[in-house]
Amino acid sequence: MNRRGFLFTGLLGGAAILTGAALLRPADKGKPYTAYFEALNAELKRAGPMRPVLLVDLDRLDHNIDVVKASLQRSGKALRLVEKSLPARGLLEYIVRRTGTDKLMSFHQPFLNQTAEYFPEADILLGKPLPARSVEVFYQQHQGQADPTARIQWLIDAPERLQEYLQIAQARNSRFRINIELDVGLHRGGVADMNTLNALLGLIADNPEHLEFSGFMGYDPFVGMELPSVLGSPETLLGKVMTRYQGFVDFTKNHYPALWRDGLALNTAGSPSYRLHETETLSTELAVGSAMVMPTHFDLPSLSDHIPAAFIASPVLKSTGPVNIPALDGKSRIFSWWDVNQRASYFMYGGNWLADFVAPEGLQSNSLYGRSSNQELVTASPGVGLEVNDQVFLRPQQSEAVLLQFGDILAMRNGKIVDHWPVYQDGSRA
Repeated sequence: MNRRGFLFTGLLGGAAILTGAALLRPADKGKPYTAYFEALNAELKRAGPMRPVLLVDLDRLDHNIDVVKASLQRSGKALRLVEKSLPARGLLEYIVRRTGTDKLMSFHQPFLNQTAEYFPEADILLGKPLPARSVEVFYQQHQGQADPTARIQWLIDAPERLQEYLQIAQARNSRFRINIELDVGLHRGGVADMNTLNALLGLIADNPEHLEFSGFMGYDPFVGMELPSVLGSPETLLGKVMTRYQGFVDFTKNHYPALWRDGLALNTAGSPSYRLHETETLSTELAVGSAMVMPTHFDLPSLSDHIPAAFIASPVLKSTGPVNIPALDGKSRIFSWWDVNQRASYFMYGGNWLADFVAPEGLQSNSLYGRSSNQELVTASPGVGLEVNDQVFLRPQQSEAVLLQFGDILAMRNGKIVDHWPVYQDGSRA
């Protein structure tokens, strides 16, 4: 095969892989989209805002929710939804209703304020230790008459941070629930030795009026990642994780039996690894977020039963023919001669997202022309056949940052827009 043929075949093959779902079939000859994306394109042209949008397919979301529920039923564990990966009230409410969970995980102070307001009955576990000042700001900005303290588990990683939290609790005359972050192998901080754990538990035990031990959190996404086999199988890695976790549990039971009780939140997992925890009996709850919508970074063997449920759609603004690089002008013809995938050029509305092209197949950015957040150049073969106002579809590479960039999320069912979900307001952008 000559080089042009190799490039063409390789690029098309890469686009096919990016779909990540058995439900996506190759497009019919002469048509730019599969039937699935053709229906979405028609609906967005009919009723969409004709700007970049983030859409969530409810039928696909239902499938992923049901996969998670089935796994939880097998493991006997509770579900804790990761709010940062699903940062829209309507999206979270939809999944909460379908799963029946009342447990959420929050990572960002402005989001925590919104979650505490939107979900007044939820138990909220922090997914990372916040600076003590962030806790003070949370209380200053809290909306609602009820004090949320009893519903929040603050995550603590070090004695120094716990001492700062204790001072806030004393000043407020409150009793903070304290969940301790464990380093079970990720090595991103958290308690890694018994001396540190002893200092934390001792401080909690010495201040029962203001501190309450609520459990442990041990995040282990690497267990479900595609790591080199020399590092161990997922099952081997999980065994090491849970051995470390068990050691912290045993220390607490043996040295601070008065702090141990039924109902503690023994949290672990994450979207890449939650399925593997069906085989262990120590943890009581599993954190899941991105697996519900399946950005491309979660196309993992451990999530092979999940399907993409979130897509970016951006309308084509201009169709300009073969690629034409600034300053090269006529000399640009060599690129379209060499690569059939540069014989059609489209400028779409916006661009440069953390996302991968998914439909039509064969689309690619042009590195020579450069990326653009205003009007990104997308090239393809003439056979793609896009027209102005047709939609370019992409899959987000991750969910928490990308889902916030498009305004209201469009909820779609059977190819039709059925709801608009405002996303969380990010205080760092205010």
